[in-house]
Amino acid sequence: MFKQNFGVIGGGIIGAAVARELTQRFPGASVTVLDKEQSAAEHQTGHNSGVVHAGLYYDPGSLKARLCRRGVNLIRDYALDRGLPYEECGKLVVALNETEESRLAAIHERAVANGVPGIELIGPDGIRDVEPNAVGRLALRSPQTAIIDYAAVARSLLDDVEQAGGQLVFGAEVTDIANADDSCSVVTCCGEEEQTFVFDHVVVCAGLQSDRVAKLAGGADYPKIVPFFGQYSRLSPEYRTILNGLVYPVPDPAYPFLGVHLTKRVDGEMLVGPNAFLSFGRENYSGRRIGFSDSFAVAADPGFWRFASRNVKAAVRELSGVISRQKFLVGAEQYVPSLRGAASTPITRGIRAQAMDRRGNLVDDFVIERIGGATLVRNAPSPGATSSLAIAEYLVDGIDLRG
Repeated sequence: MFKQNFGVIGGGIIGAAVARELTQRFPGASVTVLDKEQSAAEHQTGHNSGVVHAGLYYDPGSLKARLCRRGVNLIRDYALDRGLPYEECGKLVVALNETEESRLAAIHERAVANGVPGIELIGPDGIRDVEPNAVGRLALRSPQTAIIDYAAVARSLLDDVEQAGGQLVFGAEVTDIANADDSCSVVTCCGEEEQTFVFDHVVVCAGLQSDRVAKLAGGADYPKIVPFFGQYSRLSPEYRTILNGLVYPVPDPAYPFLGVHLTKRVDGEMLVGPNAFLSFGRENYSGRRIGFSDSFAVAADPGFWRFASRNVKAAVRELSGVISRQKFLVGAEQYVPSLRGAASTPITRGIRAQAMDRRGNLVDDFVIERIGGATLVRNAPSPGATSSLAIAEYLVDGIDLRG
């Protein structure tokens, strides 16, 4: 007897994609999406730059590499079919010196192994042909890297769920899960009112709260989420057309995050950023409100202090960009010199749900835990949104439907 009563915790793009996949894979099944907010895509999905990643950086054979490449095709086709904004504006990863050139060559090899289409290494003249205002010694061109509105995609996916007979329950914070081999009982709280949902199987896509919800379901202690905020600035209107697409730096292995880059958005705005620094609160988007319980949880984790001790230099570098927006922009000027003196305005920061293991290592690949009647997404950082429809396929493929 097949299990036909499914719950999905989380109304971001991955939860929305999973819920839609369930309705398509099991017509007539009961599918319920639970989210503690009053509307969809309120967290990572609604606070990102909207880049559809082509799969340049990821280790060949990893879940990230496989699901990113599959996800690009799925999300492109979905957006075009639904008339959602989608633009293949292309991307350059630019090397400024000899050391970066060798790193870029390694990225090119990885991208080839991942099957990224149309990629090529180009020199200074090629850079100017693609981006007349950009400079560099060598660049990796990815013509099919695209931009999209992920929040719009998530809302559309949830519309599909409702049209297929699924139920969306907003304002329902999960407070407890009783997880057995053949069912899951999920307790939610809305104000002072409790409600219990009983499902044959639950898929947890809780993003910034994924480790806590996983623990409710009996999941492992690690990985734990350590939140890092990324601050973007919006360049003034006269700089909207300074680039045709995206310009990125070559990642430095000495630093845990990518570094400042220039990103075009589907609404026409041009962004510079982000920095990456520890967020004092998992949902502290304004930066003005400290989440004390979240901060104490990070401070009490020995793994975080191991990570911090290894990354003092990176923290100092990132802090300078947090304190001074001018220093923040200097990094972008190395790639686009005509940005010198540009005015910019900070926009609402995003917060990355970064998983960390007990030794203080950032977990790079996607992590899925399956226990009893629950499938738990424990780590789905970038390119999680790009890969969302492929992640949904992968998760539903792994659900045990034996009665």
